[in-house]
This record gives sequence, C-alpha cells and structure tokens, in this order.
Amino acid sequence: MSTPKAPSPAKLVVSVFMKDKSILESVLPRLEAVGGPVDMISPWLDFDFTDYYYKEMGAPLFRKLIAFQQLIEQDALASIKLKTNRIESDCLDENNRTINIDPGYLLSSRFILATGKEYSHRIYIGQKIYADLTLMYTKKGFKTLEWTYPDYASPGVLDFLGRVRLKYVADLKAIKG
Repeated sequence: MSTPKAPSPAKLVVSVFMKDKSILESVLPRLEAVGGPVDMISPWLDFDFTDYYYKEMGAPLFRKLIAFQQLIEQDALASIKLKTNRIESDCLDENNRTINIDPGYLLSSRFILATGKEYSHRIYIGQKIYADLTLMYTKKGFKTLEWTYPDYASPGVLDFLGRVRLKYVADLKAIKG
C-alpha cells in the first residue's frame, strides 16, 4: 500500500506575451498580487514559433517568463489560472487580448502549465482547469515531449527554466534546513 504524503511546494512561473511591451508595467503588480514578490524575470524572448495569436493580438509578439520567490502548493494552480484569466480579461481591447498569461509551476522533475483546454495528456485539476505536463527534467536537462509547444522547447525558455530550477532546488534545501 502506498502511503499518501504531502507533495513538495512548487515554484510558480508565469509566461506572458504581448505585442506592446509596456503592458507588462501595469500587469506586473497584479501578477505580484497573485504570486508574491518576483524572484527572476527572463530577458525578452522571441515569439516566432506560431502565428496563431497574430490575428487577435498583432505581431510581432514578445515573451517574458517570471518566477516568483514564494513557493506555492501544487493544488493552487487552478485558482492561480483563474486569477490570471481575470487579469487578461481586464486588459482586453475591443474584445481582443492585449496580453496572454500562462501560469505554471516548476518542480525539480518537471514543468507544468495550466490550461482551460482538455486533451489526452492533460489532467483535470479542478475549477475547469487542466495541468499540462510540458517538460520533464532528466540528468541531461529538460526534455521536451511530443506535445511540448515549440516555444517552450526553445533555447531561451529552456535556459531560463534551468536557472529557475537551480534556484528552486536551493529554496527547497533552505526550507528543509
């Protein structure tokens, strides 16, 4: 019989992309209200892997990844996704998004994104939200999966998440003493 135990806390990581980089200035305090103080922010990352969002948001698009200092309980992801959806809704321009916000969390073994879209590899986590196993971590670094979006497989994203993972592992050690 397996004995249930509490899961490790996770590192909250939020991906944001937008056409107008200045939108981040007004959104960042709202993201901090959701996730707490920021720990690390990526440089601006290329977003040329798909034109899916261009009709709604325009082009070119720019991405940043934001990692937060405080660790979260893994089961908080669904409510965090609903909060970031509200921020997106508050930033609509004529019913079009001006920013896309994708929260997720990082553990030493994997990177998970929250989504409202069901699919075979996504697990329902409540509140109409699913968890998408986006990347797995092995001794060789992050490993993409057949469904990993190309932008999450890009060197810039993988490099940043690798640095966040190092910080996360150090945070866990500090907690455990």
